[in-house]
Amino acid sequence: MEGEEFQLGRSGVVEGASPDVDEEIWTGESDESHSGWYCVSTDPFPCPAPGCVFVATFMTAAHLVLVWQERDDPNLLRHAARAKEVGRNPRVVTYELDFGPSASYYAWEAAGRPVHGIRGKT
Repeated sequence: MEGEEFQLGRSGVVEGASPDVDEEIWTGESDESHSGWYCVSTDPFPCPAPGCVFVATFMTAAHLVLVWQERDDPNLLRHAARAKEVGRNPRVVTYELDFGPSASYYAWEAAGRPVHGIRGKT
């Protein structure tokens, strides 16, 4: 991605990036508010998809902030531990709408764990 600058921003903000395949875009579940749920804030890291300039500051999937209902959910703790192992300085925080669009971790799993806005294989 030489010559392109990463754009630091909130989760869900993607400009100039589109899927390379003609599949349905996954946007999470309904418009349910996840305020008061928990998410993992991290040091900024770029989306691994080729050509994507999105930079996340939370653990995301398909550019949506992953959220859990319980602060001590085993999957939240497992993902935070993995982020720590790779040096992303994770912090479990209470999710706020200002963080950007969100998706329940378990809804993301049920959807086939889609990444970079593309529905996973079912």
